[in-house]
Amino acid sequence: MKKLFYASFAYMLVGVGSGLFYREFTKLNDFPEGQFTQLGLAHTHLLTLGFIVLLIVLALEKAFTISSSKKLFDWFFGLYNAGVILTSAMLIAHGSLTVLGQESNKMIAGIAGLGHMLITAGMIVFFLALRRAVLRPAPATNTTVQAASA
Repeated sequence: MKKLFYASFAYMLVGVGSGLFYREFTKLNDFPEGQFTQLGLAHTHLLTLGFIVLLIVLALEKAFTISSSKKLFDWFFGLYNAGVILTSAMLIAHGSLTVLGQESNKMIAGIAGLGHMLITAGMIVFFLALRRAVLRPAPATNTTVQAASA
């Protein structure tokens, strides 16, 4: 659970920082206000997919102990975070090139696509772990055991 908390907190810091970078980098390079660049998308991807989604996963972990399926949970955490980091890094690279007036290339788009695939794979594994946790039979309590033996 600590891992989810600290990862969410880190994404919040990096997400806010990327918004600051977006604002200052575009100003510094006299990029026309209102013109599209993917730097703004990096900010929202980090805050939404990193900070908010992991806070939701933290709440679900608290309610259902999803990490009891350790192998599935570890796969989710690794795939998902690799995807968010890769996607966001490519958004920053592509957006920075746009602000600098340079052309992006197919490699950046391909790597960003790979990042999205990793996010998708991570979410699928997350739902497998969540399903297992939700459908797990509730542990017997003393009251249940006493009522059954009476």
